[in-house]
Amino acid sequence: NDREYNRSFKYATNAIKTSKYNLFTFLPLNLFEQFQRIANAYFLVLLVLQLIPQISSLSWFTTVVPLVLVLSVTAAKDATDDIVSRISNITVLSLPDKNGLKHKIFVNLKFFDCFALFLFQADLLLLSSSEPLNLVYIETAELDGETNLKVKQALPVTGDLGDDIEKLADFNGEVRCEPPNNRLDRFSGTLTFAGQKYPLDNEKILLRGCTLRNTDWCFGLVLFGGQETKLMQNCGKTTFKRTSIDRLMNVLVLCIFGFLVFMCTILAIGNYIWEKNNGSNFTVFLPREDGNSEAFSAFLTFWSYIIILNTVVPISLYVSVEIIRLGNSFYIDWDRKMYHSSSDTPAEARTTTLNEELGQIKYIFSDKTGTLTQNIMIFNKCSINGKSYGTVSLTVLLHKDPVDFSFNPLADPRFVFYDHSLVEAVKLDNPEVHTFFRLLALCHTVMAEEKQEGELFYQAQSPDEGALVTAARNFGFVFRSRTPESISIMEMGNQRNYELLAILDFNNVRKRMSVIVRSPEGKLSLYCKGADTIIYERLDQSCSKLMDVTTEHLNEFAGEGLRTLALAYKDLDEGYFSQWKQRHHEASTSLEDKDTKLDKLYEEIEKDLLLLGATAIEDKLQDGVPQTIEQLAKADIKIWVLTGDKQETAENIGYSCNLLQEEMNDIFIVSGHSPEEVRLELRSDEFF
Repeated sequence: NDREYNRSFKYATNAIKTSKYNLFTFLPLNLFEQFQRIANAYFLVLLVLQLIPQISSLSWFTTVVPLVLVLSVTAAKDATDDIVSRISNITVLSLPDKNGLKHKIFVNLKFFDCFALFLFQADLLLLSSSEPLNLVYIETAELDGETNLKVKQALPVTGDLGDDIEKLADFNGEVRCEPPNNRLDRFSGTLTFAGQKYPLDNEKILLRGCTLRNTDWCFGLVLFGGQETKLMQNCGKTTFKRTSIDRLMNVLVLCIFGFLVFMCTILAIGNYIWEKNNGSNFTVFLPREDGNSEAFSAFLTFWSYIIILNTVVPISLYVSVEIIRLGNSFYIDWDRKMYHSSSDTPAEARTTTLNEELGQIKYIFSDKTGTLTQNIMIFNKCSINGKSYGTVSLTVLLHKDPVDFSFNPLADPRFVFYDHSLVEAVKLDNPEVHTFFRLLALCHTVMAEEKQEGELFYQAQSPDEGALVTAARNFGFVFRSRTPESISIMEMGNQRNYELLAILDFNNVRKRMSVIVRSPEGKLSLYCKGADTIIYERLDQSCSKLMDVTTEHLNEFAGEGLRTLALAYKDLDEGYFSQWKQRHHEASTSLEDKDTKLDKLYEEIEKDLLLLGATAIEDKLQDGVPQTIEQLAKADIKIWVLTGDKQETAENIGYSCNLLQEEMNDIFIVSGHSPEEVRLELRSDEFF
């Protein structure tokens, strides 16, 4: 890569703006916003009128002082809110050349700067890290609100550089990637080094706004900075938000001003009549100095009365409201009922502008997983080859007779399961049961950490995956470690290393994930897990009977509010996979229509699958959720909950959290897949 050629481009600096104002624009912009309030605009016009000697009946000081006071108080409050929103400069350790690490303000970072960091202040390509296999653990709460750690892994070719300053400075590669965009879940690019092309995806990218966790250090290469980062691409323009109280006050002030104009018009007409009928008597001995007619005199009188009666318009109302808002923000900060003791986190009013809107909420839109639920997944039930496991008698539950996993020294002691028949099937070497748990141990993106012999800790990007891998671990199929090319698992006490040939990623469109592995015996297999409707579409015709039985089990699990997944697999032909792998590499290193090409390849190989069964995971509601929703419903607040679960699961959760009530005789379900279908369903229902 020609570095001088790249540096000649005018790439975006790493400076960003998170505030509405700066030192030069604060006064004009803030005044422009404040004069959108009718009362402020009215008093500005009034001040101009008072500067006209012919109609001025009061000193202009009487208007300037209160107007300046109001504008100053509001401007001080707005400036304080804006200063709080600013991001301070952060110093990072930059690597501009081979002379070593240098301190550098993050605003000055440029494209292709390489640096060690802890707070990501640009979009980066991960090069290397302090962890084995060049992993990094990051928290993405600032981007997506999720607090569970995510795992990223560098390419082996860059990971070998480690923290060697000279090697990092001498690294000569070419990165080609997509232009800046706002897609947080995808990245497409290639790294060319030593004549080889390496695909880059979202798993190699560290986005601005993420925080490094449980990792001593990592090195990254700046790809996008400043306004071009995905975080800033997702930020809309800062707008001036006006509350309903502000709008109401504007309407009231307009009405009061209309009443004032009406009164001044009556007084001006009275002045005209008086001047017409009686005023001429005085001009005999006291002629008018200005020589104006009666009509013009009435016109001037109208404006004079506007000035005299200016106190009718309540400019002080705005000051009172601002003071009340400031006081309310302190009450929010001090509210003991809004204090979370576990994390020592009080409520915080980040702005004083919108506080009163909290009491006028009519609709609440909520996610389910992690919001209503604890986001702590527990393997509860499963269906394997047409047989359901996990449903136990009341006697077993009352006697608290869980399965004894002592036969497995690597079992997780926190895992509890009560159906003894499943562990017996594992011990009897049931081939379908073994394949079921082998799939769970291989088809995932979990990372394992083994600090001491036998003490395994899993880092899962998705709690669902963590629960499934933990279940496989306890039933004798223990995921031990992984590299970019292999997965090591312990099967019933025997160490086995599988060659990892391809990962067919999960996304919201595919709703499934697959891995292609080669067993130690050389057997090629594809293991797939995903939503049952998606998996069923790709099953071999020979699975029709098993599919019917498994569907009954899935509906039963969903009716209990459990999250379900279907599992399937197939064996692959060596010759076919060899040419498919070549096409896969070409598609993954392509910059044009990469996703479309990969989707076609995934669809091609993920067919004629053999159904294994299904899993059911429990995600318990958070404490106090049913009571909270009940209180909100009493306040006539409409609540919408978003979930990707099956319909039966959604209904069960709805009843569990009091979103749906038993007294609701009929739940109306809209099942259309297009606007027209939904419209017809709504019209056909008697309620609508």
